[in-house]
Amino acid sequence: MYAASTSVSAPLRPPRPQQIRPPPGGGRPYLDPSHAVGAAFGAGRTGRGPGLGTQPLSGRIDLSGPQGARLRSAIASVHRICPEFHPVQVLRRGGPSVLLAGTAGRGSAVAKCLLDDSPAAAERFRQEIATYRAFVRHRPPVRAPRLLTADPDSCTLVVERMPGRPAADRRHPVGSLPRADIRAALGAVCRLNLWRPPAGMFDMPLDYGKLIARYHELGLLTDRDLGDLQKLLHGLAHVQGQFCHGDALLNNVLLSPAGPVLLDWDQAGWYLPGYDLATLWAVLGDAPVARRQISQYAQAAGPVSRDAFLVNLMLVLTREIRTYETAVQRALQEPAAASGAADCSEEQRLLLRRLHDDCALARRAVRAAVGTR
Repeated sequence: MYAASTSVSAPLRPPRPQQIRPPPGGGRPYLDPSHAVGAAFGAGRTGRGPGLGTQPLSGRIDLSGPQGARLRSAIASVHRICPEFHPVQVLRRGGPSVLLAGTAGRGSAVAKCLLDDSPAAAERFRQEIATYRAFVRHRPPVRAPRLLTADPDSCTLVVERMPGRPAADRRHPVGSLPRADIRAALGAVCRLNLWRPPAGMFDMPLDYGKLIARYHELGLLTDRDLGDLQKLLHGLAHVQGQFCHGDALLNNVLLSPAGPVLLDWDQAGWYLPGYDLATLWAVLGDAPVARRQISQYAQAAGPVSRDAFLVNLMLVLTREIRTYETAVQRALQEPAAASGAADCSEEQRLLLRRLHDDCALARRAVRAAVGTR
């Protein structure tokens, strides 16, 4: 991430609206980071790894023990749909799926297999397969791995392995990142958001009304939050959706010589405008200048665009708070000497403090927006 003194001088290339003007009346844009707490907090280690990117293929796959049995099962699923796939390295084993790097024919490939047998995880996996299949017919304006083969029934996917390095190594990066890397990731996301795929090709993955009500029932949103968000949502009832990646994290962006590559498309679809920008804003805790640029761009189209961004931001921040509160509780229950859980828990507590500060900032912006309606 940028330090607070770092400037972002170059505009986002793809979208014309990047020539951002201050809001009417000369006031600061909503969520101006100059109003936020300036301390940069560390991030937890619960974020995902590099995804489908290129890493050196070396070593061997350990197939011993219970984990080895699951890997053997995953490899067997891959071989059923892609007999020529030769696994060489495990890229990611944690979470609901396993990523295997290897070769398929003369090229490099990555196989992704679902390990979690829950209906929700299977549905998301099938959504990712459907997205890659849709990209075969209608290419998006950003680079994505090419589909080699897939089987929705066994939740197995094989795609080409793209060259490049991840823009970040975790969900909430710590420290400064190169300014050009942030600019490239933002540019790719904005190009995608301007894309209008054929009608009926993608669904709307998020039911905003139900999610707001659920977070309120869980005690994550106050009664006033509920009322304010419902008011903004009512005013957005007839707003045209925006195609979004749905999980536009920096560790889902590969920076390749030919340009950025977006990975992990299991949440792609139609959202209220600004969902991807809200996701990036939420994880750029150490980059106030980049955050200011995002909030300016999100509200450049007027109050409707601003309100959609704020609704998205409140939901994204609330989801992150819930995720890391669960992670902290889990870490506190683990033996610290065995796994370093104490250090991890402390990092997650610091991240949680920052997320709560961000949520308070977003809450004030939502209330200000409701007051202008």
